[in-house]
Amino acid sequence: MNVREIADLSPDDRRAFFDRDAGVESAREDVREIIDRVRTEGDVAVRDLTSEFDDVEVGNLDITDDAARAHEELDEADDERLDAIREAAANVREFHERQLPEDWTEEFDGRELGRRFRPIDSAGVYVPGGEAAYPSSALMGVIPAKVAGVDHVAVTTPPAEEINPVTLAAIHEAGADTVYQVGGAQGIAALAYGTESVNAVDKIVGPGNRWVTAAKAEARGDVEIDFLAGPSEILVLADETADPELVAADLVAQAEHDANASVVAVTADDGLAEEVAAAVDEQAAASEREETIRAALDNEASGILRARSMSEAVLFTEEYAAEHLSIVAEDDESLLDRITNAGSVFLGPYSAVAAGDYAAGPNHVLPTNGGAKRYGGLSTETFLRSSTVQRLDRDALDDVADTVTTLAEAEGLSAHAESVRKRFE
Repeated sequence: MNVREIADLSPDDRRAFFDRDAGVESAREDVREIIDRVRTEGDVAVRDLTSEFDDVEVGNLDITDDAARAHEELDEADDERLDAIREAAANVREFHERQLPEDWTEEFDGRELGRRFRPIDSAGVYVPGGEAAYPSSALMGVIPAKVAGVDHVAVTTPPAEEINPVTLAAIHEAGADTVYQVGGAQGIAALAYGTESVNAVDKIVGPGNRWVTAAKAEARGDVEIDFLAGPSEILVLADETADPELVAADLVAQAEHDANASVVAVTADDGLAEEVAAAVDEQAAASEREETIRAALDNEASGILRARSMSEAVLFTEEYAAEHLSIVAEDDESLLDRITNAGSVFLGPYSAVAAGDYAAGPNHVLPTNGGAKRYGGLSTETFLRSSTVQRLDRDALDDVADTVTTLAEAEGLSAHAESVRKRFE
């Protein structure tokens, strides 16, 4: 990775860092055709598209029993991977249980006002496949929904000649009610609109490639979604106390996700910038996924940036609004206080981003492409809706009657005003 000065970045360079579309818009026209086929042809379209895009001929789309069987076989084999899934699931569940809001009711001078929270009826969770298996995404998507109390949680995941048994076991451990072997845009379309085999859901969550993200964008409005999550990204904000090997390790770890991943380190220390660049190159060369990592490192939205001061580094970090923000600095809390835009924050040298990806507890389904400026990551609240509750006694209505009738008549809604007056006739 080359070291560049923030001050020397051209307008085009800055756009590459701050406008990280990852090709979603370019996929939307093709995705629209896929969705239309699934809506009109149902299972037939799903199977045809699966054969075309995944090169797999699928029979039953419902593989719920396969997930249960994979879990049972790992359990019988005393497989350490199932132990890891269970420990991660417990941590994720505990963290998300703490997010459950409580219903409340309070009295205000004769007005009894409150708010109550109820889960949506059904949710669909997309669990990616492709080059890597993602059992962790099953835990991160399904567990918050079940903690929220969603009655039916369906998972869709790309098909294969043999779907990774660890992913299937994780889906079952997380508590999914139904599992379908459908990937890509056709998987999102099936969850959004339903087919003969797939029941439509109220909300779809989960990360995926640009086709999945484009499909969520197209279906939004007909079905609720969490947000449009693109390829993985990380920004490490570091000072002279940071260990360059550890900074490089986090960059390389996120780069191995996807060739379109964005990995950035920002520092005001000249020596650290050069040392991180050298360490990244060395660690990438030793990785089993070197080709993917190199492609991500060459991404226009990736790089090691040298700031003239930590204040300039913070300003760049705030504008970047990273999915994963790692702060490795002597005064990390002070730096964090100056940053509001981040999906998930990792403080200190031992807070490996990979820990958050798998087992620390917080969710790893996070806003990308600057989305952290507008919303947060997947949570228990994602699967809840709220209602307000009001009860007014006669005196309380009398207290606000003049205000209500005056505003109603100002809006030309005389029946609103009359509905209050009638209660005092």
